[in-house]
Amino acid sequence: METLESLLYGFQVAFTPENLIFVLIGVLAGTVIGMLPGLGPISAIAIMIPMSYGMSPASALIMMAGVYYGAIFGGSTSSILLNAPGVAGTVATSFDGYPMAQQGKAGKALAIAAICSFIGGTVGVVALILVAPGLAQVAVSFGPPEYFALMLLGLTAIASLADGSTIKAFIAAVVGLMLATIGIDQQTGTQRFTFGTPELMEGIDFLIIALGVFALAEVGFMIINRKESLFSSWKEVGSLKLTKQDIKELAGPTGRQSIMGFFLGVLPGAGATIASFLAYITEKRIAKDPSQFGKGSVKGVAAPETANNAACTGSFVPLLTLGIPGSGTTAVLLGALLVYGIQPGPLMMNEHPDIFWGVITSMYVGNMILLILNLPLIPYIARALLIPRPLLISLVILFCMIGVYGVSFATFDLYLLIIFGVVGFLMRRFRFPAAPLILAFILGSMMEQSLRQSLTLSGGDWGIFLERPITLLLLGFTALSLIWPLLKQWIAARKRNGNVAA
Repeated sequence: METLESLLYGFQVAFTPENLIFVLIGVLAGTVIGMLPGLGPISAIAIMIPMSYGMSPASALIMMAGVYYGAIFGGSTSSILLNAPGVAGTVATSFDGYPMAQQGKAGKALAIAAICSFIGGTVGVVALILVAPGLAQVAVSFGPPEYFALMLLGLTAIASLADGSTIKAFIAAVVGLMLATIGIDQQTGTQRFTFGTPELMEGIDFLIIALGVFALAEVGFMIINRKESLFSSWKEVGSLKLTKQDIKELAGPTGRQSIMGFFLGVLPGAGATIASFLAYITEKRIAKDPSQFGKGSVKGVAAPETANNAACTGSFVPLLTLGIPGSGTTAVLLGALLVYGIQPGPLMMNEHPDIFWGVITSMYVGNMILLILNLPLIPYIARALLIPRPLLISLVILFCMIGVYGVSFATFDLYLLIIFGVVGFLMRRFRFPAAPLILAFILGSMMEQSLRQSLTLSGGDWGIFLERPITLLLLGFTALSLIWPLLKQWIAARKRNGNVAA
């Protein structure tokens, strides 16, 4: 009853004309920024902090939360239409979203992304209302061994991301792990693989690799195949209408990944990127026909889009209830709250109910606005595909260059972008999948850090990974994930032999 009263109070705060306008501004700004490679939600929120000085803390946080999930939604648009993920959390969306656009189904892919983002965000808000305080304690119990086991579970998915040859997928993953080690070792301060180049001391930014191996590689392919009718159907936006079969296929992944994405978002450090990759991989593994993934599967768009929005909402659990930022974006939000003189934590629910419940309910309102605004706009957004190819190629290269240069203002990063563009083109030419490289690069540094912290805590004793129940559970899932494909083959072989014998 107390929760219901608090919830109604939250809606009262969110539905004031002033806060409705700020939600609208937030989601619109976030959507536009998310479409532009390089300007992710962290930059957008950081820019908005000085603009929010005259607002009440509740209104300011409501607007910045809108920027956050609006940017995640906007990132999916550039992933689907241009194969240029602007945000790390939408890389997995491009695996099937871009093939759908090439098949003349860009409208349907964007509609699925909008609807699934709304469902993921809504389930996340409901979960946030019901279980936030309890889940915060679970999140705190996650130490380095648990994080190492979680990252290991994510890496087992490399075989699932192989598009044909598993060996090539593993080679790509090893390259991704090697790239993750470049820079100054955070524990010892030693330079690794920098070759005396100062620009490599901080490592390579994710955006450079993602835009290189996806967007520039695609541009290279478009130029090479300019005389072929490779994109003959690509000029069509296609219908937005989902068939009964589509809805039936989407129901399972959307339901599962809403819950899983939210729980992964609650874990500090996991966030929307890992949630979207794990969602994609999980759905591919349990699918009756996994060969459709990577070729324009509706499930392949629905799963990561649901999970990344649910994870965004989940990341507010440790921020609001414990004062612990779960991601880079929520770390900036924490800084903004401290600027306003608000200390997030266990007492925030009682001391600042207008902020706590107002922000939570505004997320639902913001997701609703995103859906209402974006569904009618999809035909116009998808018209980006109707731009003449020479102009489109020039624009993609320009946005990639501006996006990378805008992050660091370093010319060296532009050279790296070109190098990774060539690498991405060669990988595609010789059928090496790019997804395992990106996944290994994202997880590699976090896994290494968790492993070293765990061994430091235990004094070098590897038994620390067998002493904690959550670690054991995650390692069990990892083992099952490795054995499951072999088990499926064995069961299928037994069925075939049984049929032959009959």
